[in-house]
Amino acid sequence: MKHSIELAAKLHCTLVALCSKWSIATEVVKLARQHPAKVIIIDATDLPPAILPRFKTSELLTSTRFNRTTDTSQKRNLGLLLARLYGWRRVVFLDDDITIPDHEDLRMAAWLTEEYAGVGLAIDVNDPESFPDNSVVCHAYRDAGGDQGMFIGGGALAAGSELFSSFFPNIYNEDWFFLLGEKRLRPVTLTGRALQRPYDPFEDRRRAQAEELGDCLAEGLFWLLDAGGSIADTGKLYWAESLKRRRDFIAEVVRMVTAMKGQTRKQLKMLNSLQAARARCVRITPTLCDDYVSAWQEDRERWRGHLDMCQDKHGSTDVEQVLSNLGLASRSRYLCS
Repeated sequence: MKHSIELAAKLHCTLVALCSKWSIATEVVKLARQHPAKVIIIDATDLPPAILPRFKTSELLTSTRFNRTTDTSQKRNLGLLLARLYGWRRVVFLDDDITIPDHEDLRMAAWLTEEYAGVGLAIDVNDPESFPDNSVVCHAYRDAGGDQGMFIGGGALAAGSELFSSFFPNIYNEDWFFLLGEKRLRPVTLTGRALQRPYDPFEDRRRAQAEELGDCLAEGLFWLLDAGGSIADTGKLYWAESLKRRRDFIAEVVRMVTAMKGQTRKQLKMLNSLQAARARCVRITPTLCDDYVSAWQEDRERWRGHLDMCQDKHGSTDVEQVLSNLGLASRSRYLCS
């Protein structure tokens, strides 16, 4: 958080700190007072229910093994709502495990939103203090010798106002869905340099389980777009073919990891995670994928309607007035120094 506050001070922009779990709003207030920056600090734990709409994509997965309990998407959607209500032209999302060594890279990313809907900061995989941004299965593929790239991630992403009408569903790869237009990917690009804090993707097999549905859906949609199709071309038949490709890919990664030499302990952890991903994948049906895409498209309309309603009722350039209108006054602080 100290890094984010320093970036905001250097760039003379407003930082919105959305705090939950181990990020404590009162501690962020103390930290922010040490820097000459404009900071809106919100305790985002248990938000008032009317602030964000009830998404059908979330309801579809509730009470299933695919339900996701993280609040990353919720906080990003709140950030989009605030940006719309304040009349901002762009917003930058920055996760708590991301650092930007040169603040001018962030300025450039923001400037490029005049031309692109989304601008990602490129994760530097050559820096020893950084780590690639991929799913568990793709990390295993890379470590086993596969040519694995990275897509733009929501952890370091500048979004122009065109993207405010999109939203982050509560699923892994939510940023991929966020960047999709009505039929295909919106104009996006990469710039600058960002560092992601290293971690062990194979430490807990539950990570692979939690990612699998989002990986199947996002990879399936983007494979179709790369082949010249559109979102309208999906259906149960397409998803049956896509899920088979996914299972075949995991099987190939298992083969590659098994063939690795001299890394027995790491191999066992990788294979354990891949087994978890494969077991979760076989439980994903074409019907679930088709239903999810339909629900996501309905949610996009629901989100746009919610933004318009909130704009009419709560839109203002007065920071504290908006927070009060949304019922956040008692759980937020605005520091302007």
